[in-house]
Amino acid sequence: MEMEKTGAGVAVLSAKEAFEKLEKVGEGTYGKVYRAREKATGKIVALKKTRLHEDQEGVPPTTLREVSILRMLSRDPHVVRLMDVKQGQNKEGKTVLYLVFEYMDTDLKKFIRSFRQTGQSIPPQTIKSLMYQLCKGIAFCHGHGILHRDLKPHNLLMDRKTMMLKIADLGLARAFTVPIKKYTHEILTLWYRAPEVLLGATHYSMAVDIWSVGCIFAELVTKQALFAGDSELQQLLHIFRLLGTPNEEVWPGVSKLKDWHEYPQWNPKSLSTAVPGLDELGLDLLSVSCCSLTNSF
Repeated sequence: MEMEKTGAGVAVLSAKEAFEKLEKVGEGTYGKVYRAREKATGKIVALKKTRLHEDQEGVPPTTLREVSILRMLSRDPHVVRLMDVKQGQNKEGKTVLYLVFEYMDTDLKKFIRSFRQTGQSIPPQTIKSLMYQLCKGIAFCHGHGILHRDLKPHNLLMDRKTMMLKIADLGLARAFTVPIKKYTHEILTLWYRAPEVLLGATHYSMAVDIWSVGCIFAELVTKQALFAGDSELQQLLHIFRLLGTPNEEVWPGVSKLKDWHEYPQWNPKSLSTAVPGLDELGLDLLSVSCCSLTNSF
């Protein structure tokens, strides 16, 4: 097995036919994901095949960024572990890169759906455990200067036997610095997207992840997405109906954001109307998550 170095100094292992692909299990931000067996050991792993543009030579910067971030974050038990990086060729003879991850047998989206299908509620202790793990993992990422930017149930992998939760798919992750850099707002799955991102803000930080955490928390309790919009406008209207329509008094500068318009005026409602059955401490935690975005609500 030959060791190569990319231009960014990331070690890439060349291992032709090292794995037997068993099935496609999903598609991440930048590539397809397969359940595979390592031929040498029989170990089941997750292989993420990166997408390379036809005119692109070498390893794309997005992949190098993800590799470097994952190597740094992999030591946390609540971030999916990057085990190896391997190089191969597709049917056309073009070079492809495989990220080799530990294999997890399900994700939070499927876990929530299984309870929805049976009509059962997710036990409070299970919700507490999953939320604790999610918050610990995000705290680790933020403590190392990394924003995830695409938190959603599908990107939270789980082991059904141990109930271990791990954050995955850091393809959109970005290092943040002070002062906060200017970022694109075309990120995040719509249902978990923070209002400032929906309104076109290009300077944001950890709050966008915490907003997503709050949406996931509510979904664990109700088994339904808290804000299920099918467009950016509808997503904002769902948020404003529950939390109230922001203005300059509660959110200085909101009317100057790129995608701000005049919206219907709603007064804030109690979060208990959207997440019935959640106790006082749970509502307090959810309130902190929903109000963290820009100190706006």
